Amino acid sequence: MIDKRAGGPEEAVSRIPDGATVMVGGFGESGRPNRLLAALLDGGARGLTVISNNAGEGTHGMAALLLAGRVEKLVCSFPRGAMAAQVEELVRAGKLTLDVMPQGTLAERIRAAGAGIPAFYTPTSFGTVVAEGKETREFDGRGHVLEYALPAQFALIKARRGDRWGNLDHDKLARNFSPLMAAAADWTIAEADEIVELGEMHPEHVVTPGIFVDALTLTSAPRPPAPRKENAA
Repeated sequence: MIDKRAGGPEEAVSRIPDGATVMVGGFGESGRPNRLLAALLDGGARGLTVISNNAGEGTHGMAALLLAGRVEKLVCSFPRGAMAAQVEELVRAGKLTLDVMPQGTLAERIRAAGAGIPAFYTPTSFGTVVAEGKETREFDGRGHVLEYALPAQFALIKARRGDRWGNLDHDKLARNFSPLMAAAADWTIAEADEIVELGEMHPEHVVTPGIFVDALTLTSAPRPPAPRKENAA
């Protein structure tokens, strides 16, 4: 019987090792798998390469990983916003490598990885600093830049609903990068606000098919109790 439900977020992310490449869904905080990110932070994995549209905000989720020094490299399209000062400080201190590209290029590189396309040409960024050192070619009199597919070992994504087969329904803008990342990663972990029985999700409402999902957990899954500290005798 196919059942991709994990015991909880901590169990779901437990196989992510130090040095892993991890995609993180979300457009701003819309569709951000913050429960899985908290579990990843608690798990202690370090030296991560994170692929995300932006750098997060506040002191939770993506921001918490960065501030804790767990991310070695951030691949994104928008490192500014709420985390701008902190990201700049980490980069200047040599604690974070930043790889920035246009948002459409980031999305297409991820999509290409999921579709089995090794590389593609795009006019975006031609003639800019982003294109320096990259192969270029002219099509119909217009310059294009060669960009390579961007896969990952793991993807962490957020869904509104899911079933035990891993079929997912994302709410409006929250779908953003999630379906692309699910297809592009070797192992996809999803958190869902609700897990329903098979057949309760209309097939036309399934945005991310379960074939791309390997583990599923509830967003509201309770954290395990913290270990008690014994008083010194």
